[in-house]
Amino acid sequence: MSTEKEKLAILKKLEKLAIHNDPINPDLYVKYDVKRGLRNANGTGVLVGLTRIGDVVGYEIKNGQKIAVPGRLIYRGYNVEDLIHDAEKNKQFGFEQIAYLLVFGELPNQDQLTKFSNYLGECRVLPPNFTEDMIMKAPSNDIMNKMARGVLASYSYDDNPEDRSVANIVRQCLQLIARFSTIAAYGYQAKRRYYDDKSMYVHNPKPELSTAENFLRLIRSDKQYTRLEAETLDLALILHAEHGGGNNSSLTVHVVSSADTDTYSAIAAAIGSLKGRRHGGANIKVIEMMDDIKENVKDWSSEKEVSDYIRKIAQKEAFDNSGLVYGMGHAVYTISDPREVLLKQKAKELAKEKGFMDEFNLYDTIERVTPKIIQEVHHSDKPICANVDLYSGFVYSMLDIPRELFTPIFAISRIAGWSAHRIEEIISGGRIYRPAYKNVSAERKFIPLTERK
Repeated sequence: MSTEKEKLAILKKLEKLAIHNDPINPDLYVKYDVKRGLRNANGTGVLVGLTRIGDVVGYEIKNGQKIAVPGRLIYRGYNVEDLIHDAEKNKQFGFEQIAYLLVFGELPNQDQLTKFSNYLGECRVLPPNFTEDMIMKAPSNDIMNKMARGVLASYSYDDNPEDRSVANIVRQCLQLIARFSTIAAYGYQAKRRYYDDKSMYVHNPKPELSTAENFLRLIRSDKQYTRLEAETLDLALILHAEHGGGNNSSLTVHVVSSADTDTYSAIAAAIGSLKGRRHGGANIKVIEMMDDIKENVKDWSSEKEVSDYIRKIAQKEAFDNSGLVYGMGHAVYTISDPREVLLKQKAKELAKEKGFMDEFNLYDTIERVTPKIIQEVHHSDKPICANVDLYSGFVYSMLDIPRELFTPIFAISRIAGWSAHRIEEIISGGRIYRPAYKNVSAERKFIPLTERK
């Protein structure tokens, strides 16, 4: 029986072996014209599919040149700004309408929206014994991990999990859209109890409430929230619901669905993608960076002091020494990220109500000074704008939402887009994804086990 020290030594040797054998010469990517990250040389994405669900517009191609334009986010042909303004005008929470639009492709009338919202409300309650057996008996320190396991466990509570008909997939997707907020909230409560040694509060969702209202109700001990808090979270849910078929997690849904697997497997895979720090987990890095900035910048109102510290971050001399200013820059958006523009407006309104204007002004200063600093440090004239992650974590913090729920909120929203992409792949895909990988290792002569040194 090996000791822990001996096991660790073995793992270290295996790690060195893996590192030694897996590196690939970067020059080979150029030689074989490999589109790393499925990106073209000019930064645009490699075209791998067609979609009618959403569009992300940050530039236009004219005469072969990439021309930066103000960002637009399109859901089923509609500008998301128009969708949000209409919901605000009618004093309605908008996420449910967005989910309907993404899944069914058309805007609902009031009767359709009411029936759809009621259906989601009725589906929010988890199946009998699910909470006790699948969440409380197997808590996780990471809520995204708990959500992925909760989705996979849902397979066992479905009387017809393998039916690939569109009607059945729609049913499964709508139930997941309804239940994601409940799974996340209960997963958080279980974490509080078993990992944080704090009290656990398990409230029942109320079917007449919106997704945003229910989530705030479920994560708070007193179940209380203000209208502005719910509206702000609802806005964040709308803005994160869809972002084109090329974002990593939506592409994951297409790839896994193309293998003709079940809905729960496809959505669980998407959660695994979204959990990544290069994807949905990015808002946590922004908050960690802001903690560092607030600790090291004494006068938040001094543009010079803020600029000097941002320059240190960009020059790999501060924070995590990566040179990245988190919350700045985007793969598609160049002049502006429409999600950031809209969320920033709500963030300011919330900051005024809750007394966080000094902090809001710090974020605003960082947004203004960072593009020029990055261009100077990297000797580039590439347009750079703030992305939605810059303000999303700040907004969630003002809502007293714990950090471990920041990325799960993203999933609670994006399940609407994932569901639409899952259905689209089933209807219009028809072929399993099978891109090529060039093997760059030489064939070797086999050595029998008894002759190996």
